[in-house]
Amino acid sequence: MRLRRVAVAAALGIALTGCGVQPTGVIGAGEPATGLTRGMRLYYASAGGLRAVPLIDKEVDSLGGVLKLLGTRTPPADQAGLTSLVHLGGYSATGSGTRVTVRVEGPYGESGRDQATGQLVCTLARAQSVLEPEVRTDDVEVTLRPTEGEVLGPYRCAEFLNG
Repeated sequence: MRLRRVAVAAALGIALTGCGVQPTGVIGAGEPATGLTRGMRLYYASAGGLRAVPLIDKEVDSLGGVLKLLGTRTPPADQAGLTSLVHLGGYSATGSGTRVTVRVEGPYGESGRDQATGQLVCTLARAQSVLEPEVRTDDVEVTLRPTEGEVLGPYRCAEFLNG
């Protein structure tokens, strides 16, 4: 019985001393990461859904300029499988805070729940957050207003990023 008590006491003593690692205080490492990364991105369609491609060689100074890039710029060669489905005739884009409006001349040729619309919405949401840094990309709502047909939206980028 005495041997059992000694063994229990020894095990308890070892457990109470821990593993020898000394406690440390809190180590400051800045603010935690939140939301999407900053910087302009163009969104392209792929078989797996929308994909963001950083725009590192162009300055963004207007929403209209971003739409022009999206409609005319091909994805980088190292981004195989990406394509742009955006085909707009005349358009204008304006933004203020978390609201962006795209006016499209004539009818809008897409359903509103497709990758082409997602490309527009996500690219414009990102551009608005770059142009107005206090605005978070995921808070931006984009509305499409064709001169013929129904108004579409408002949409948020997250609605199109499920694939």
